[in-house]
Amino acid sequence: MPPKRKARVEPAHEEKHGYSFGGPLGTGAISFGLPIACYLLAFLCNDVSGCPAPSVLHPSTLTLEKLKKDVGWQGFSTLLNTKTVIATIGYYTFSLLLYILLPAQEVEGVELSSGGRLKYRFNAFSSAIFTMVVLAAGTAVEGANFPVWTFISENYIPLLTTNILIAFVLATYVYITSFSVRMPNHDKRELAAGGHTGNVMHDWFIGRELNPRVRIPLFGEIDIKSWMELRPGMLGWAILDLAFIMQQYRTYGRVTDSIILITFAQALYIFDALYMEPAILTTIDMTTDGFGFMLAFGDLVWVPFTYSVQTRYLAFYPLELGLWGLLGVFAVQATGYYIFRASNNEKNRFRTNPKDPKIRHLKYMETAAGSKLLISGWWGTARHINYLGDWILGWSYVLPTGLAGYVVRNAMTHPADAVVPGSGAVFGGHPVGRYVVPGEAKGWGMLITYFYMLYFAILLIHRERKDEEKCRRKYGKDWDIYCEKVPWRIVPGIY
Repeated sequence: MPPKRKARVEPAHEEKHGYSFGGPLGTGAISFGLPIACYLLAFLCNDVSGCPAPSVLHPSTLTLEKLKKDVGWQGFSTLLNTKTVIATIGYYTFSLLLYILLPAQEVEGVELSSGGRLKYRFNAFSSAIFTMVVLAAGTAVEGANFPVWTFISENYIPLLTTNILIAFVLATYVYITSFSVRMPNHDKRELAAGGHTGNVMHDWFIGRELNPRVRIPLFGEIDIKSWMELRPGMLGWAILDLAFIMQQYRTYGRVTDSIILITFAQALYIFDALYMEPAILTTIDMTTDGFGFMLAFGDLVWVPFTYSVQTRYLAFYPLELGLWGLLGVFAVQATGYYIFRASNNEKNRFRTNPKDPKIRHLKYMETAAGSKLLISGWWGTARHINYLGDWILGWSYVLPTGLAGYVVRNAMTHPADAVVPGSGAVFGGHPVGRYVVPGEAKGWGMLITYFYMLYFAILLIHRERKDEEKCRRKYGKDWDIYCEKVPWRIVPGIY
């Protein structure tokens, strides 16, 4: 008897997709370039020599030995340690316990291309609140010297390394297990449309399987993608911000308005996302992208460690904004939030109840696919106007760092610089009379603290291009007509 043929390893209703991110070369460069970028942000802005490290401001005399001294390099052995690995695994395990033990909302996802819907368990918000209560209780007893805060400050680089390694391991695990997906199947597993080109590097980065799940003893079945999306990394971002506030207090004996403002703005964004956790089910991350290194690294490393760069900077350099500075940043934040929230509310009302008095006056066009596309109001201004609000909102994360850049000086060597009026220089708790002044580094630190805005602009444009491609496939010629009616992508009159 001839052997039975294996089922095809393809999802139903397959669409042909080419390479993304420049194919194997591009995805390979990103996979190994982004971890290096994280280390550069961490080492080049430090409390050893300054932000950026002074030697990089003089490239003609830059040597490897000078750079090592400026960044406090003590060898590869300091990049990782056992206690940090154990602590990180403990943090993930604690988050899993809260996921299993706390009450949760059971939600069905969107319909899969192969049919059926997956069920999800959501309690990220209550898990985060529980975690914050534990941290608040510890801080109330021990103050800024609560072991969690001091551990993060003392092991920042090993924590970064540990999470990078977890991202690599996780991406490899889901890539290998994705080859057990067979179509048709009864467990609702399917491959991501653009994640199985056959090239190992590309597919490992993009993610072959759309919704990988794992069954862990005592914990049950975990949806890897949805769990990683908002739990360890997103909450970790808030925890890092708080740790840097405590570090600033331990060093200088006070907490500045700038670091509080950034932490507040970012916490508002984080907890809003956690509270609206079911909303992730309709995002491209969940409906279209596979889970590979791109999402694993983004969730566990990029978000917490690069989005908290500004509070880490302010932990070293205690900048005071004053009343007018605070009002200026609040104005930017309010503008961005208004555009973001108003445009999204308009879209949601139109989708759920087109007869709502608040939006029934809006004009729209009907498509052959049966959908209605707004051509007036916010969405008649630009096809992705919410991205503009999101980007403006992000400026409130970086503006409180001011004209960033400082150097660490020794009062014994430079007594004349001991007090620099208006510079924010403080003697504080730095050992042996060390203090920070803007010096020649002033302005150059913006390459680090304002890096987020450049990256975020690129990210939003990339998302917008993916949205456009998806809509063009869905609506065909109707999308071309819509683009003529609403010509601007994100920024009216410019882009």
